[in-house]
Amino acid sequence: MNTHFTVFERSLHLERYPAKYQHISLQAWDAADEYIIEHVENCSLFCEPDKIDTPIIILNDDFGALSAWFNDKKPILVSDSWIAHKSVMTNLMINGFDTDNVNFCDALTDLTEIIDKPAKIVLIKIPRSLALLEHQLISLQKVLDEKTTIIAAGKVKVVQNSVLKLFEKYIGATTTSLAKKKSRLIFSKYAGIKTEQSPFPTVVADPLIPFTLSNHANVFCREHLDIGARILLKNLPNALGKSVIDLGCGNGVIGVSILDQNKDAHVTFVDESFMAVESARQNVINHIGSEDRATFIVSNCLEEILKTNSSNYDIVLCNPPFHQQNTITDHVAYQMFTDAKKALKTGGELRIVGNRHLDYPIKLKKLFGGYEVIESNKKFSILSTYKAR
Repeated sequence: MNTHFTVFERSLHLERYPAKYQHISLQAWDAADEYIIEHVENCSLFCEPDKIDTPIIILNDDFGALSAWFNDKKPILVSDSWIAHKSVMTNLMINGFDTDNVNFCDALTDLTEIIDKPAKIVLIKIPRSLALLEHQLISLQKVLDEKTTIIAAGKVKVVQNSVLKLFEKYIGATTTSLAKKKSRLIFSKYAGIKTEQSPFPTVVADPLIPFTLSNHANVFCREHLDIGARILLKNLPNALGKSVIDLGCGNGVIGVSILDQNKDAHVTFVDESFMAVESARQNVINHIGSEDRATFIVSNCLEEILKTNSSNYDIVLCNPPFHQQNTITDHVAYQMFTDAKKALKTGGELRIVGNRHLDYPIKLKKLFGGYEVIESNKKFSILSTYKAR
């Protein structure tokens, strides 16, 4: 794995988190990171009189390239990803930087509580989700003025008209740079726009469930019930009196259904997205009425649970993702299965839903010794396996 990030003959050691599960071909930065750093340094933005000693806001720094490079500027990092927070913290420590220089904020943070005057520089990595970008641009309006320098960066394929239209709608006049290494910069000038009513969270109803779902901007399939969840909902285990983990919970539809159908069950909702976990919390309160039978944890897979409380759960339910940020990968699913085995009691069940073309059966057989197909169609399979010891 390439860990040496070099710009302007200055090098940083950067790793993707968690390093031990990453494919050797992956690295913790991309050309968009390089492009935005080169532009800021070439323009000497921090040498301008009104920008000296001013904290900068950095959005969606996936693994810490921007936060580490501009560590001395005391950046405010805004990210919905717990893994991104962990990556930034890890890479700051690896490079000997002061971790206290970075103010870590999730994507639901009110930035007016962090800074009391308009930001001078805002750096944005374009996220996968247009809805998340829309939410973030609306949130930024509270801390911008006409003197704020706003620079975004992303791969050419993600800097589309739909992205530029969001900047024009919520920020103001917007232009782009020439492409470089298949990446492009976006420059936007704040025009004093104030959005009175945010479109988030959205509310979804579906005949398959007896409750509505409140979804924050970065929740997967926030406008409808995703296909994998639909088939898993039809194949939920008996969880009466059981301790259950909804791993990769998203909006919590699986866990809320378990609580609804099993009055003595307790469900721990786990996701690496702050918005997902908060959506799950709100959906539990809205439908169940209280949080008494629920726990909510932001974590990379089950890392935070396994630090203090392992081998105590009866059931783990999981609809694994097969991407991390913009990279297609199966390492997240593998860690989920590995962590689930550690968290389960002897005889406890892991039940998953996954696309049939993925090699989940091979992974389950390797980890657990076997598996059972509960249901299968042309696209998805429900697989169940038990912890023997």
